[in-house]
Amino acid sequence: MPEARSPRDGPGGTGVIALVMAAGASRRFGDADKRVAALPDGRTLLAATVAGLYSGLSDVRVVIGKDDSPAALNLPGTVPVLRAPNAAHGMGSSIADAVNALEGERAAAVAICLGDMAWIKTTTLSGLARKATANGIVRPVHQGQPGHPVLFGHSFWPELARLSGDEGGRQIIQGHPSCCQLVSVDDPGTFADLDNPSQIRR
Repeated sequence: MPEARSPRDGPGGTGVIALVMAAGASRRFGDADKRVAALPDGRTLLAATVAGLYSGLSDVRVVIGKDDSPAALNLPGTVPVLRAPNAAHGMGSSIADAVNALEGERAAAVAICLGDMAWIKTTTLSGLARKATANGIVRPVHQGQPGHPVLFGHSFWPELARLSGDEGGRQIIQGHPSCCQLVSVDDPGTFADLDNPSQIRR
């Protein structure tokens, strides 16, 4: 069992909340909904991603669209979900909706995770979480390529909450280079990016 890293573990807000961005089916994936694409082991992509994140992080919440059904996405009833009413406007808007829903939380950081991260290693997740601080940004790098999840300290939450459109958190990272810690990891799962069903079969 992973060590506890919930924001409720202590009064100082030392935990990490993982936000799984799954508020829309990938346009590049065609007509199918990538979130429920079947993996070779029979699990669906989003469900496998959530299970994998729980192996290294204790507080995982899935961000879905306003009309999405958690059951239809094969999400267990025990997994907390956050609604993103502005998801149609892009990833940035979804992140803003999710972070605004965390008002009052005292976690040290949020980890912005993608819904197709089913192959990231447990050791990568726990290692990144240990480096999270309220005033820093932590990002994994594998063989020179930056990936996800990106952990944004609590002091950056107001900027995340103002995002809009499809930009995501890149502009925040670029705007605070001295606060960004790049962590070298031996884990190609940090930049999994599935664009079509044939990639899943491979």
